Amino acid sequence: MPGTDPAEATRVVAGELPDFPFLPELPDRGPGADVVGRTAGLLIDIPVEVTPRGWRLAERPGRDLGRARSMLSSDLDVLAEVLDGFSGLVKIQLCGPWTLAAALELPRTMNVAVADPGAVADLTASLAEGAAAYVAEVLKRVPGAQLVVQLDEPALPAVAEGEVPTASGLSRLAAVEADTLRDGLAQVLASIRGYTVVHCCATTVPFGIIRAAGTDAVSFDLSQLRRGEEDAVAEAAEAGMGLLTGAVPTLLDEAAGAGGTTRGSGGSEGGAVRVGGGRGRGQGDGDRRGDARETAERVIRFWRRLGLPLATCAEQAVITPACGLPGTSTAQARAALTRCREAASMLPELIEETGSEPR
Repeated sequence: MPGTDPAEATRVVAGELPDFPFLPELPDRGPGADVVGRTAGLLIDIPVEVTPRGWRLAERPGRDLGRARSMLSSDLDVLAEVLDGFSGLVKIQLCGPWTLAAALELPRTMNVAVADPGAVADLTASLAEGAAAYVAEVLKRVPGAQLVVQLDEPALPAVAEGEVPTASGLSRLAAVEADTLRDGLAQVLASIRGYTVVHCCATTVPFGIIRAAGTDAVSFDLSQLRRGEEDAVAEAAEAGMGLLTGAVPTLLDEAAGAGGTTRGSGGSEGGAVRVGGGRGRGQGDGDRRGDARETAERVIRFWRRLGLPLATCAEQAVITPACGLPGTSTAQARAALTRCREAASMLPELIEETGSEPR
């Protein structure tokens, strides 16, 4: 999300999403608030520090690590206060092991950790332990939460295809084998108490690796999906996985209104999200709902293209923005999230209407 005020962002989320609030990430606050820094701060016995190029493994804990941990602790304090007495779905997110390994530099070279299998193994084990502790901390602060834990893996395709650059930038690190990628991801997923999601909004998504790792759901940008990948998505859906479908562009007209994210009915829970939230500013309700209807119809067409029964769409599909929203204005972020929520609320009725029409 855009902005630098965690209290304001969390109140907006809880107000707009009474059924499915989430812990906002606000990378505009600087190092330690970004997904890599926040997750690196959770590593057990592996300190990190900031360099001019990003984050690096360090020999001892320092100020950068302390700042990352302090910001996350403060964010959790805010979450606990805003969600006091809450019971239901809550989403948190972490950097996945392969994206983390592709972002953290080794201490004595400028190559990233993915270049060293030993460093990757240590990072993965540390992240699994840290993720388990993080989940326990969130559940302690929001005891009524049913956690949805997302691992962000935007660099997973680059690691799989040998596209991660060396320190010089003149060549690429060797591709990591699919079995190794699966096992590393599975190790972290297995440590998490809650419903798990792996998110990848790259132009190619290794759906087979993600599914084999044992996640409950996969999140992707619908506009980036290639025809050749649809069979893998259909197989994931047929296996009962949730599909977090990035059907809403991240940049929308600022006049489109306020809102929050949504579940179209989400994973193992079932049932459509309740409609709520703010009105548009400068855009008529009819126009805004027309945009939401168009998004819902797009997801229905996608479901049909996969050859899946429409009856399963509202049980497994989650309508989301195409990717993260930190590059937007607050109004644009709200507009995107409003469309997600309203489109999700329309899914069941539109599916009923569409189911009676000829294909």
